[in-house]
Amino acid sequence: MNLTILGCYAATPRSMTNPTAQVLEIKNRMFLIDCGEGTQVQLRKNKLRFSKINHIFISHLHGDHFYGLIGLVSTFSLLNRNNDLHIYGPKGIKEVTLLQLKLSNSYTGYNLYFHELESKESEVVFEDDKVIVTTIPLVHRVYTNGYLFTEKPDDRKLNVDVAKDYGIETCYYQKIKSGNDITLDDGRVIPNAELTFDPPEPKSYAFCSDTVYNEAILPIIKDVDVLYHESTFLESEAHLCERTMHTTAKQAATIAKQANAGKLILGHFSTRYGNIEIFKEEASTIFENVELADDGKVFEL
Repeated sequence: MNLTILGCYAATPRSMTNPTAQVLEIKNRMFLIDCGEGTQVQLRKNKLRFSKINHIFISHLHGDHFYGLIGLVSTFSLLNRNNDLHIYGPKGIKEVTLLQLKLSNSYTGYNLYFHELESKESEVVFEDDKVIVTTIPLVHRVYTNGYLFTEKPDDRKLNVDVAKDYGIETCYYQKIKSGNDITLDDGRVIPNAELTFDPPEPKSYAFCSDTVYNEAILPIIKDVDVLYHESTFLESEAHLCERTMHTTAKQAATIAKQANAGKLILGHFSTRYGNIEIFKEEASTIFENVELADDGKVFEL
C-alpha cells in the first residue's frame, strides 16, 4: 500500500504548493482521492500512470478539492482512454461535470459513471474481491465525506512442505488456501491450520478532509492503520475553526489517539504558515506517530 501526496494545502494553489489530491495504490488498484487544481500536472511530475486510475473519490464540492476534475476527465479523452471511469462524490458532481463537457462539446470517448452520495450515514460505495471503500461522514460547510479504504483478507499461505509430506495432490492446494481442511484417503482429517500460514493482516487507510473536530467518526476509523486528517490551523488560531469548520493539528492528533490509529498524517495546511514542521510539533504532544504530508511525498504504508 503506497500513498502519493499530489497536493495537501488549503484554499488556493500557489507556485510551490498544490490543493488536495492524492493517489492510494492498494492491492494493485490505483485510487485518486480528491482532485484539486493541478492534479494532472502532479500526476506527471510523480510519474504515475493515468491509465491505471479507474476510480476517483471526491470528498466535497469546494474548489480546492475538485476543480482539477474536468481537466483530468478531458485529458483522459485526449489520451484515447478506453477504460470505464467511476467518479464518487456528493450529489451535484455529475451535473457540474457534464455541463462543462456539454458547453465545450467535449464528451468522453469512454464510459463515465457517477456515483452521487447523499447519505449522512457511513455506507459502502465500492467493493471488489480485494478492497472495500466506506464513507466517513464529516462535518463541514457543505456536504462532505471522508473515505476508509480497507484491504480484504488474503488467502492463507500454503505450507507446501507439509502438504507434500501428507501426499496431498496439487489440485487441492487452492481449496486449502481458501481455508478448508483436507481428508486423506485413509480417512484422517488434516486441519487447515496445520497446512497453512496466516496471511498478512489486512491494512486500512482513512482519508478525512475537511471537517471540524468530530468524535462521531471514531467507530468508523477505530484501529485504522493510517489516518490522514486535515489540520488547517494551529491551536493559536483555533478560534477560526468554528467559522471555517476546520480542525487544528492538536485536534487531529486527539482523533488519532482516540481511534487507536497506527499512524497519523497531517495535511490541508493553511498557507498562512511558513513552516509546516510546527504542525507536527503540536500534534506530537498528543499522539506520538505523526508525519506531515507534503506535495510529492510518498508514504509506504
